[in-house]
Amino acid sequence: MKRLLLMVFLFLAVPKMEAQTSDNNYRAPIAKTISTIASIFKVTINDKDGLLKDKELDYADWRIRQGNLEVSLTAVLSPFELTYFKENDSTYVIRKFEYARRSVTVGKERLEYLADLYPNLKAWETRKAELKQCIISSIGLDKAPAMPKTKPILTSKRIYKDYSVENIGLEIIPGVYATGSIYKPYPLKGKVPVVITPNGHFGDGRYRKDQQLRCAVLAKMGAVVVDFDLFAWGESTLQFDATLHRNSIAQTIQVLSAERLLDYMFSQKYIDKNRVGVTGGSGGGSQTMFLAAIDDRITVSIPVVMTSSHFVGGCPCESGRGLHLCGNGTNNAEIAAMAAPKPQLIVSDGGDWTATVPELEFPFIQKTYGLYGKQSLVENAHFPKEGHNYGESKRMAMYPFMAKYLGLDLKKVQNEKGEIDESTCVIEPYEKMYVFGAKGENLPKNALKDINKLYELFGEKNGKVYEVKK
Repeated sequence: MKRLLLMVFLFLAVPKMEAQTSDNNYRAPIAKTISTIASIFKVTINDKDGLLKDKELDYADWRIRQGNLEVSLTAVLSPFELTYFKENDSTYVIRKFEYARRSVTVGKERLEYLADLYPNLKAWETRKAELKQCIISSIGLDKAPAMPKTKPILTSKRIYKDYSVENIGLEIIPGVYATGSIYKPYPLKGKVPVVITPNGHFGDGRYRKDQQLRCAVLAKMGAVVVDFDLFAWGESTLQFDATLHRNSIAQTIQVLSAERLLDYMFSQKYIDKNRVGVTGGSGGGSQTMFLAAIDDRITVSIPVVMTSSHFVGGCPCESGRGLHLCGNGTNNAEIAAMAAPKPQLIVSDGGDWTATVPELEFPFIQKTYGLYGKQSLVENAHFPKEGHNYGESKRMAMYPFMAKYLGLDLKKVQNEKGEIDESTCVIEPYEKMYVFGAKGENLPKNALKDINKLYELFGEKNGKVYEVKK
């Protein structure tokens, strides 16, 4: 009945026109053609947002492929940058084309194709090596200028119960500073592991409460934790306006920031180079997967609410460099699998694009680990009734996993009931976490503020036009 009503609606909404002939290139409203497709294949095709309105197409009905619904839909919709999402076997929805987002069905098809592409370890290792090199090149890491030999800017250390915090400004390429905070066990004794914590697009960035909590708890457990700002976010806006965050170069700088902060930490005598973790949520989850895929120094990874076969991140800082085109098409599930056979915990929930992880992405990733005989080293913590965040329950899943594989002391943060207690952590105000002062008064004089010159440092040209930040 719904299908009949839809087809009637589409038909009534179509203006009357002359018969289609070669004289007018068989031109027809695509709403009418979509109605015809729905009738032929006996499905419901919803145009909830009115995307078909007033659109006409030459040779519209000629584009219908008898016996192939999805080919027909693609042929009619693609000239208008439209696509379709399959909700179930009998219902489709018209959507605007998004390069970063596909339907679950498309994600499933891709994973099935990839699984057949490398049936054994040798084939996978070949694929993995090709992907790794392509991802590095796509991001632009192979074109990055050398890191200057300037000393990092370190602020005074704040000492709290069982941990300390100091802020860092590291010149990662000439004139570009990564800004963040370093959490350390206090007192710091012997060799300790290091954890990199990339940020996502959650409000307040690295200054928000849940970000500070997870950094502090990990430090209490015995790890040095390095937290840093996104590009054109937080203190980075002293150099590049927030509007520039959606430039593709953001992805380059964010991954490079993590890499070179890790380089710096590896120069410190107290770091155990054999115990290196990375975890972040949302966009930080994307960075977590990228780092674990391309940096052999990473030994444990926990991407949170981002692993998906059908969504690669709508922000250019996650998908702007085209790395998902590597290998004739990859996705975050396959990129997560590149961490194999090193320990990995994939955290997902029922309220975003990771809702399908337990049934779709995780079995694929686990199968890849199986090529090494290491299925037990990858786990999935799924929260079906939760949404897109790095909330308390997700942190409680992360802490034991990090403790297990980085050799951290979970008992140091447990209360009498054996529960992990975050209440002794201090939530610092913004002012204490700044590297360059409350108003940026201590920003180095050589700080680069021209986005065009930033592109030039990588031998590229900015494809967008912006005013230079004064």
